[in-house]
Amino acid sequence: DPSSSSLTENSAVPELPGFYYDAEKNRYFRLLPGHNNYNPLTKESIQYKAMECKRLKLLEEEEKQKKKTTRAGLNSSMLLQKRQLGLLSSRSYCSLVHELKVNCMQRRKIEIHSPDSSVAGTNNFKIIVADVACERIFTVNDVEHGGCKYGIINLSGLGKESLTVEMYDNLYFTNRKVRYQSLFSLTHFSKLCLMGIAETPGCASLLPASLFSSANPGDRPGILCSFKISTAWSCAWCLNPQADNCFSTGLTRRVLVTNAVTGHRQTFGTSSDVLAQQFATQTPVLYNGCRSGEIFSIDVRQRNRKGQSWKAMRLFHDSAVTSIRLLEAEHYLMAADMAGKIKLWDLRTAKCVKQYKGHHNEYAILPLHVNEEEGLLTAVGQDCYTRIWSLHDAHLLRTIPSPHPSSKDAIPSVVFSSRLGGSRGVPGLLMAVKQDLYHFSYN
Repeated sequence: DPSSSSLTENSAVPELPGFYYDAEKNRYFRLLPGHNNYNPLTKESIQYKAMECKRLKLLEEEEKQKKKTTRAGLNSSMLLQKRQLGLLSSRSYCSLVHELKVNCMQRRKIEIHSPDSSVAGTNNFKIIVADVACERIFTVNDVEHGGCKYGIINLSGLGKESLTVEMYDNLYFTNRKVRYQSLFSLTHFSKLCLMGIAETPGCASLLPASLFSSANPGDRPGILCSFKISTAWSCAWCLNPQADNCFSTGLTRRVLVTNAVTGHRQTFGTSSDVLAQQFATQTPVLYNGCRSGEIFSIDVRQRNRKGQSWKAMRLFHDSAVTSIRLLEAEHYLMAADMAGKIKLWDLRTAKCVKQYKGHHNEYAILPLHVNEEEGLLTAVGQDCYTRIWSLHDAHLLRTIPSPHPSSKDAIPSVVFSSRLGGSRGVPGLLMAVKQDLYHFSYN
């Protein structure tokens, strides 16, 4: 694991309290307090230096194309030969081809253009989320005077030869901080693309995509609707017809389901804060991940009555659950927690069937990205490394270092798709970090 660090380069060298061992100088040095000292030598600074050295080494290897596949003997000619001999099924062949492509991805910087020259490249990216067709990505950017602003990047100009995109800024911004995980997926509804955002202090807003069009700013409508909801940690929109127009907000020790048209609300009390949510599409069931490590489901058709049990299913992690993702058939649920564990749960048996190792998290609310068509799972760790696993056998395929030094304010946000820019778009990974946007080609 490139993110791991130790105070001793050699595990045979014993650690002494208050000292660290320098392998180059072959001697121990005293650790100094982290305050009131010029250039202090602390445990944290040593760990950061070791991590930064490993990050730079990985970047150098990637630039020199010294990447190695994680499975011995994996190459295109071998795969084709085995496929022709009938030694690989269609599913296995496609999975290994995607795996090979992931190992061959190369990073290129994207040029961001905007009708307003003051927009592009002036604010740090906080979140990027793709719409259903991956034609555009919704962005949340920090602003200098505090708070965040919203924008949309059109990916139609993203081609094999050209690496340029158009970014349309929004005249509106919020003085609230948008939580990393609490963004809705962009949803097509009533011929509008709605974006729901849970902000702090509590407010859930639905924004029409026309806010970000390149048309006359005077023709743009305002916020479609805004709901004052206290202590919002997460939110999710329901696409099932039986609970049409409804969205949920995860709060401190309760779940609030709201009808966006009528304003009717239904409250479900919980024993812990709800940090992650997702609705099923085949049934009007809401899945919730809590700070206590519990994952439970709610059938939103039922009325919450006192003394009545409304939790349809319960799973348990050992740490706070930060992200949940239902797989397409909705028989499986992927969950990540603050202990860095990613588990795949079979909802029919309520058992964990796979664990994806290598993810790093201690306190951040970080999302999971599942791409079933390619058989891939992607997650960005608190250490700023982007990791990609095989969805089928939980094998870690690629660890991508951040182009910028690791810090709490520079955790990359990513989008992975085989059709960036629409049905005829280019495949690959988009990575937003600081003020830059990168494309990892996936050919």
